[in-house]
Amino acid sequence: MRYDLKSARELAIRVCVAAGASKAASISLAEATVAAECSGRSSVGFAHLPDYLEGFLCSRITGTEEPALVFPTPTLIQVDAKGGIAQLGFDRAFEELQTRAITYGVTIFALKNSYTAGELGYYVRRLARKGLVALATTNGSALMAAGQSSEAVYGTNPLAFAAPVDNRAPLVIDQASSATAFVNIRQAAERGEMIPEGWAIDEKGQTTMDSHEAIKGALLAFGGARGANIALMVEILAAGMTGANWSLDAPSFEEGSHSPGVGLFIIALNPELLAPGFSARMASQIERLSSKGIHVPGGSCIVDEINLPSSLVATLEAYCKH
Repeated sequence: MRYDLKSARELAIRVCVAAGASKAASISLAEATVAAECSGRSSVGFAHLPDYLEGFLCSRITGTEEPALVFPTPTLIQVDAKGGIAQLGFDRAFEELQTRAITYGVTIFALKNSYTAGELGYYVRRLARKGLVALATTNGSALMAAGQSSEAVYGTNPLAFAAPVDNRAPLVIDQASSATAFVNIRQAAERGEMIPEGWAIDEKGQTTMDSHEAIKGALLAFGGARGANIALMVEILAAGMTGANWSLDAPSFEEGSHSPGVGLFIIALNPELLAPGFSARMASQIERLSSKGIHVPGGSCIVDEINLPSSLVATLEAYCKH
């Protein structure tokens, strides 16, 4: 089914409100959901929205709490999501984060006690559109094994980075520390498809290409130990520095009535204070790299409509009956 962006936002807001979210939380989540679709990350767009809706209904997400903001120093913003969504906490802090980063050159945003953050690139992309360079990390419920252990110890622990570029959409890098996102495993299982070797292990710790067995087991880090090291760095920033749950301690984002209580850590930098003309230099460098056949993430992508499977729309609409 085809939706223009306004209609897609309205659909997302309507089903979130029906599931018990406040209007503010619904708007924040709808904006992030549509943005994920527009950036080509549909797996964390509308396909991920039912996870949030179930979270609201089962109290894994507190749909009506207002996040609490404190400013320990002029360049630190701490947010307690109080079991709600990271998107609303970010929205509440966005103007201060932007203003302080421009004024002081750097500002850190540290959020705790939230549900999973959704598309991580969403946060840094918004800052890059305001002329800032941004780096973001987030953790989640343990889904990924590392080293010799067959036990899940980290979330997919993604890392995102964005930078402004003159006369072009921002450069955006958004990738998980795991070989793939959990939603890709789940979607493969729903379709009865096999997965590539190296994505996951089964519950006995053996490499598997069976998506159903992979769900019972754990994801694998990309690049082996190197990817696991990045996952650990992400964990220290996203959970250690924010005071959020370590992934090992985070309740499931799919089951139960407790929030994962995970974290989101963002550093925003004003590049013009360090290197005047930064955005123009970026544009020149990207053009040079592109001429050598290098793919530069981000770039121009104008989307006016979103196509959603009719089965997914039916699933979303069913929440309006609650």
